[in-house]
Amino acid sequence: QVQLVESGGGLVQAGGSLRLSCAASGSILSINRMDWYRQAPGKQRELVADITSGGRLNYADSAKGRFTISRDNAKNTVYLQMNSLKPEDTAVYYCNADILMYDGNYYSYWGQGTQVTVSS
Repeated sequence: QVQLVESGGGLVQAGGSLRLSCAASGSILSINRMDWYRQAPGKQRELVADITSGGRLNYADSAKGRFTISRDNAKNTVYLQMNSLKPEDTAVYYCNADILMYDGNYYSYWGQGTQVTVSS
């Protein structure tokens, strides 16, 4: 069994910063890609950023220059530092991880989500 637990969401004024964390625990052999997605009310879930086990980064255009994704492989944790937040960043943020289990297969797991609200 694997769990992804997110933390760090909250209410912040426009221009402020938040740091999200997502820790994976359970019967994990290794983790390949770790992602952050977000879903705003009435909209589809969208990719914000992802990072591979080797450290290759990818950002949505909306996140470039403002958000930074990083990970601590020893702690099975991914972070999302969000700066210069805008009201349009308001959403539930989810982490996702491709996890290699002891049966030799990769499985995709999701966290429960953490609310980020940016006031104008």
